[in-house]
Parts: sequence; C-alpha cells; structure tokens
Amino acid sequence: MEPLASRIRPSNLNEFCGQAHLVGPGKPLRLAIENGHVFSFILWGPPGTGKTTLARIYSNAINAQFYELSAVSAGKEDIRRIIKEGSLDGGPRVLFLDEIHRFNKAQQDFLLPYVESGDLVLIGATTENPSFEVISALLSRMRVFVLNELGPIEMSAIIDRTGFQLDKASKDWLVQMANGDARQAITMIENTAELYDRIALDTLKETLQSKFLRYDKRGEEHYNVISAFIKSMRASRPDAAIYYLARMIESGEDPKFIARRMVIFASEDIGLAQPTALVVANEVFRAIETIGLPECVHNLAHGVAYLANAAKDRSATDAIGAAMEDVKKFGNLPVPMKIRNAPTKLMKRLGYGKDEGNDPEGDLMPEKLRGRKYF
Repeated sequence: MEPLASRIRPSNLNEFCGQAHLVGPGKPLRLAIENGHVFSFILWGPPGTGKTTLARIYSNAINAQFYELSAVSAGKEDIRRIIKEGSLDGGPRVLFLDEIHRFNKAQQDFLLPYVESGDLVLIGATTENPSFEVISALLSRMRVFVLNELGPIEMSAIIDRTGFQLDKASKDWLVQMANGDARQAITMIENTAELYDRIALDTLKETLQSKFLRYDKRGEEHYNVISAFIKSMRASRPDAAIYYLARMIESGEDPKFIARRMVIFASEDIGLAQPTALVVANEVFRAIETIGLPECVHNLAHGVAYLANAAKDRSATDAIGAAMEDVKKFGNLPVPMKIRNAPTKLMKRLGYGKDEGNDPEGDLMPEKLRGRKYF
C-alpha cells in the first residue's frame, strides 16, 4: 500500500504548505512554475519541508518526464539508463536526485555534461550546505533555493490533511516532536493508526518507542548512537565502536557526519599521544568524499579501528579549554613588550620588542598570568 505521505502529497501550489518566501505570490519558484521556466536547481533545507513535493509540482508544470533517484543507492548506470530511454514526446526530462550531497565528485562530474546540454533538468535535494557538498562547476549551473523548517501553523495544517482527527494535546505533542518535519509527523500518524487503531497522546508516545518508526537523524536515537560510538572509541573498545558504526550506516547516516566526528575525536581524545591519528582521520574523510557509499564503509571501519586502538591524551584539549576560560575571565591582557612586533621606529622607542628583564622565567605570558600552566 502506498504510504500516507505519498497519498496526501500536494499536486499543486494551492495545496502546498509553507515556504512562502519561495512559492508565495510573486516569489521566484512560484514564478518559475507558473511560467514553465525550464532550468536546473537545488532545494536545500531540513528533512520533511517539501523538497520532493516541490520537485514534482515543478515537473508537472513544465510537462516533463519525472525520474526520481536517491544518491545513497544510485550511480552512473542509473543516469545512463535515463539518458538512453530518451524523451517520449521530445519534452524535458527532470531528474530529481535526493540527497545529492551523497554523490562523490566523480559522480557529480558525470552529471555535468547532461545538465549543460539540457538533456536533463536536474533538481537536487539536500540537507547539507551545497557550497561544500556540490562541485563548483555543477553548482554554477544550478540555482539554489533554501527551504525553512516548517512552523507550528504549517505543521498543524499538514496534520489536518491526513484525515485523522487529533485532539489538541495530541496535535501539540506531535508538532513539537516532529520539529518541523512534516514527513515524520505523517509517518507517526500512519504507524500509530496501524498499531493501535486509535490516535491519542498515549498511543503516539508508544509508537515513538516502537521499532516501526524510522531512524530519525535529528532525533534522540541519533544522538544516543553517535554518543555510544564516541564513548566506545574513547574507552578503546574497537568492537563496540564498529558495532555503533554499523548501526549508523545501516540507518542511513551520512558518512561525512561520522567522519567529521572522527576528525574531531583524533585531536580531542587522542591528541599528542598519537599525532598520526589526525592524519588517518583526515584521510578517511577524504576517501569518503572520493569514493562514497557503499565502498567507503571499509575506509570508515579502518579509521574507527585505528582510533579506538590508539593511545589517548586529552592534554591539548584540556589546555585550550583552560586558556579560553582565562581569556573569558581576564579579557585582552597586555602582551609583554619583548614579544610585541616593532615594525616602526616609534614603536621601538616605546619599548616594543625590548626585553626589560621583568620576565625572569621567560614564560612569555601576560603579567597577570605569569606562571600559569595549561599543560
């Protein structure tokens, strides 16, 4: 059976909720849809804010053949297949590429000539900043539209569209739980109806704990698993760290998010005990950018095993923390004269760069912090 979110998906802008800055009267995306303007663009915004729906509405408006792929599982062969099929009536072909940030550089390069030639109208959807995730050559040929998180009024209207009656307490709780993600709210309603045959505050809360609810990359489970992952590496437990890595990968977590946390961990927790950890973590991140899923799982596993088994030393982390506390407490303390830059004669006459012998230990700290040790 078709999911509820698909069954109630708006087919035109009059039914669409939210993003008034893009689809309100006289706004850019509405004008493009109303005028049938053919161009490629990126929809950047949080989950469940209408990216797929807007892509479909736009495709219908320009009478295009609509192809939908997820960058998580798609590859060059899928693009080739779409190109080979050709257009049935000579009209435009829209490729909606969800999570376009998951395509690596080589895959994005492969798309470029088809976008340039107009063989494909590319609509990319992403939750990540396209400036960092989409190659500049492709980005320069696409317009970027930024979608906002849906507000309580918009979320309430979308919940009403499901056709299920919710009392005020249930609706208020659901709006707060979904945190601007319409798809999550709709999925919660659908799962609750299937599991309990009634929708109330208690059954919604029960469903939230149910295994039937999808992994939410912004919800509690996301933070629980990434926390367990970091703590397992910190405790030098590679088996546990690999298990939580597998949990995140299987749940659809962005491997770049995982790799970023590994780079932070390499300096924060391993630090001076094994400085090469930062080199390894950075190379894992670069490998992920180059290779992408599914093969980059091996790079992640390699890096996680290395970081978990590495010696740990938080002295640099503790030192910068203590130093920042002193900066906040004391403000801009005067730098000792002997280590100030003296590029002019006037500054030299004022004593800049002159050793006055008032720092016998030579620790070079401001006078108020003389003798302070962070390491």
